[in-house]
Amino acid sequence: MASDLNLPESLYEDYSTPDLPVHGPASVAYWIQALQSHETKERALLILSQNKEIRKDLAPLLWNSIGTISALLQEIIAVYRTLSSPNLTETASTRVSNALALFQCVASHPETRKQFIKAKLPLYLYPFLNTKDKEKPHEYLRLTSLGVIGTLVKSEDPEAIRFLLQTEIFPCCLTSMEVGSDLSKQVATFIIYKILLHEEGLKYCCVLADRFFAVARALAQMTEKLVEQPSPRLLKHIICCYHRLSQSPRACDGLRCCLPLWFGDRKFTSQLHVRSSKTPISSS
Repeated sequence: MASDLNLPESLYEDYSTPDLPVHGPASVAYWIQALQSHETKERALLILSQNKEIRKDLAPLLWNSIGTISALLQEIIAVYRTLSSPNLTETASTRVSNALALFQCVASHPETRKQFIKAKLPLYLYPFLNTKDKEKPHEYLRLTSLGVIGTLVKSEDPEAIRFLLQTEIFPCCLTSMEVGSDLSKQVATFIIYKILLHEEGLKYCCVLADRFFAVARALAQMTEKLVEQPSPRLLKHIICCYHRLSQSPRACDGLRCCLPLWFGDRKFTSQLHVRSSKTPISSS
């Protein structure tokens, strides 16, 4: 699943040979400072997001530099007003996606993750997850936002899981599971699964019947679509969710009446088994 969460640094254009890569400390400082200027901010977002895997110390530098997180937030918030209209452009979506990639960098680093959560910064991503627009600019904002949340759950930090539960991440993921692309569905289902692996997450899902059946319904609907459009990776995460839910006695009672009938169809299971034979059913 790691590859699912390493989202493209640029979502629309080919920057495979970026100029001015971030190598030395002076160059890093220059591009971080460039985030403060309207004239250089777009370029700085691109350069820094491209080099987030190269510079392992980028997250602490971003977090501890004055005004940088605020500049990233401004970039994210500025696009809110276009989410419910057809006016969200690919250019604007690219800029915000690069800002979100830097958020993902901060969320993944052990020195900055807790501060990232304490500042409640994931909440600023929820509007991108709650939109039901399927257009390309909206979809990539959804996908990059899921990438940030996916990074948090991959850390298996109990504090991160608790924060996500308290801030109602489940409905956001269920929306992505309903309207997102195949990759968005994969990441959203992975997030649900990783939360369910924690006892607190499993209890949260199963304590209310409405909450449990909302998750079960989303899983069942995705399974139905796999009949026509097989997706081995998505199937893997769906089955992992069902398996984890089956470990709750309360959920077992519900699963008896809502488990997809297709799981008992030999043609369906054999077709997907062949396609997913190279993808083991295990969490990654």
